[in-house]
Amino acid sequence: MTKVGMVSLGCPKNLVDSEVMLGMLARQGYELTPRAEEAEVIIVNTCAFISPAQRESIDTILEMAEYKKSGAAKKLVVAGCLVERYRQEILQEIPEVDFVIGTNELERVLEACGEGSAARGFEGVAEPYLYHDLTPRVLATPSYSAYLKIAEGCDHPCSFCVIPQMRGKFRSRRFASVVREAENLARQGVAELTIVGQDTTSYGEDLGLRDGLASLLRELGKIPDLVWVRFLYCYPNRLTDSLVAAVAETPKLAKYFDIPLQHASAQVLKAMRRGSSGEHFLRLLERTRAAIPGVTLRTSFIVGFPGETEEDFGRLLDFVEAAQFDHLGVFLYSDEETSLSHALPGKVPAAVARRRRQKLMTVQRRISRRMLREKVGSVVPVLVEGRSQETELLFQGRLESQAPGIDGQVLINDFEGAEPVPGEFRWATITSAGDYDLVAHLDARSFRESAVPISPLPVGSRLVQIQPAAMRAV
Repeated sequence: MTKVGMVSLGCPKNLVDSEVMLGMLARQGYELTPRAEEAEVIIVNTCAFISPAQRESIDTILEMAEYKKSGAAKKLVVAGCLVERYRQEILQEIPEVDFVIGTNELERVLEACGEGSAARGFEGVAEPYLYHDLTPRVLATPSYSAYLKIAEGCDHPCSFCVIPQMRGKFRSRRFASVVREAENLARQGVAELTIVGQDTTSYGEDLGLRDGLASLLRELGKIPDLVWVRFLYCYPNRLTDSLVAAVAETPKLAKYFDIPLQHASAQVLKAMRRGSSGEHFLRLLERTRAAIPGVTLRTSFIVGFPGETEEDFGRLLDFVEAAQFDHLGVFLYSDEETSLSHALPGKVPAAVARRRRQKLMTVQRRISRRMLREKVGSVVPVLVEGRSQETELLFQGRLESQAPGIDGQVLINDFEGAEPVPGEFRWATITSAGDYDLVAHLDARSFRESAVPISPLPVGSRLVQIQPAAMRAV
């Protein structure tokens, strides 16, 4: 049968789409391979959120196109957000691309990879797509961890964002379908579940559910084989008392909130069409910390937004000092031509934006270092992920306060008892701290009574995706 390889770029939400397409292919008998030179069909699932992501997507498409000359590849398929924004441009300017698949056209992957298709893509308007618990998925994550997408699209009017143009209006998956998929994943050995969506905190509103996300999280917290359940992308005005209470009262829910605030100046937030202010955000964070002592708070900001003055940036610096976030990301404003903010005056020079990002990250590095040093000497559960790939220390893992792929990690320099196995939850003592990572001594004790090394799934049910040069360099 035809061998298919996948490169998935961008966010975890996009990764779930890649896993769904791979699942459809596997169910039809296609052989999946992580080796680009062996793949007869290569699929690149692209990101187009901001300009750097678009450049990475195009570079990866061109890199994979070379395998049509040097490898076994006979077809190159491009999927995802870049197709939604630049479908015709891709078809016209990159002749090596044989087929394009939009974000609502995932089921067309079978047509794209099959033989005899004369068309290079779908010309009509696709119906809004949502996968469900019976949709096949081939997980590209480690055997103990998985993402679960509970909604698609977004209704927020943020002026800098083009996601609604690419993903459509917000729509939730059915409550029972989400729970069944979570149960299925747990039965397969998944112990850490990360809930994702463009805005997870709006979950269920379109279905008439009150406190939909809070109710869903409480239900997922009842699944026996799950150890950690977290959710990402919490819109600040949707961080309700009921949602905080659900996290506080459900043991398996990670005491972790990812709240992308984007800025702290009321003037900039108004131009972003998000509203609110740094003062309001501080009260929100104070209430959350009061309800959940020791809660982990993560956020992200945009610097260089049109009209952002030095005074606005100073307010952001003061806010970050006052808020004391555990984790913080800073992005340079990307002036996307189809965004509402593209027409705004007062463009900030790129050099100024870069200087502001550096200054903000310097402040956060100091905060992170201090907060991590306070953890030295504490005994905490660690999810072991395997041997360290980037240091001379033995193993690496994560705390409940460290989400996969975006936060720091725990480096394990020695251990008691049996050699740790990826997917194990074991107690550890924090021995030292850096700017973003921790070093720990691993105990012999398991964090969960029933903990055993997680058996791998049957061959073909998981895939390590192709790693293009752009991703290998990160």
